[in-house]
Amino acid sequence: MPHPARQLTLSRRRLLRTSAGGLLGLGLLGAAPGLLLSPTALASDAWQRLDAAQQVIGDATPESSGLSLDLPHVSEDGSAVALTVGVEADLDDDYVESIHLFASGNPSPEIAVFHLTPMAGKPEVSTRVRLNETQEVVAVARSAEGRVWATAREVRITVSGCLMRGDDVQESLSNPRVSVPDSFSAGQPGEIRTLITHPMETGLREGDDGEPLPRHIIERFTVSVDGDTAFEAELHQSVSANPYLRFHLAPQASGEAAFEWHDDTGDSARETRELNVM
Repeated sequence: MPHPARQLTLSRRRLLRTSAGGLLGLGLLGAAPGLLLSPTALASDAWQRLDAAQQVIGDATPESSGLSLDLPHVSEDGSAVALTVGVEADLDDDYVESIHLFASGNPSPEIAVFHLTPMAGKPEVSTRVRLNETQEVVAVARSAEGRVWATAREVRITVSGCLMRGDDVQESLSNPRVSVPDSFSAGQPGEIRTLITHPMETGLREGDDGEPLPRHIIERFTVSVDGDTAFEAELHQSVSANPYLRFHLAPQASGEAAFEWHDDTGDSARETRELNVM
């Protein structure tokens, strides 16, 4: 019987040979160590492989921390995947000017662009998105003074959200709903939630006659306070039907907020709410 120490050495050699053979078969033996050790490594630099994200980043070097992107690791319904993105970095007198979202595996990678102002108060937005397949979702944020952040998350999708038939919806741009706090503290962010009925038809699905259904989406959502733009969203076909948005406003004084949705047919809807600052 081999000496116990020699037996352990032989077992370790067999394990290394087996592991090397498995990794070689997967084409990973020569990969960078980070790819073997971190299951999120492929997602971490997804923005580098996505032309649409690179166009936003330009010549800047994105910061690797300070931008959070929250999605489920696995979604059984790719037509409505909950997503929250936010900048948590110390901004001092700077503020986040825009947040861009991309879906690397969708037919069109752009999801949405959120334009923020100092009146937004808190650079965090939640929505629901369509994802075609398992892929990386990429977020890029830019500040008014030129700082850039980038991050990505992989999401595993069971059923494609771009082609699946959603629930029947009512008339487009109907039933707008807006929730605002009863009161605000001056300059402090308060949570705003909006929802409106709209099919957000991607242009990729076929109707009952086998012909493609025409693209029909809300392209722009704006919020103004006493006429000054406070928040704006550019939406693409990767936003789910009946678009939901959660964001923040931080008014300095009481005023009237106007919420407007504009779709690609030229139709629009408008709601107003009073913002009471104590």
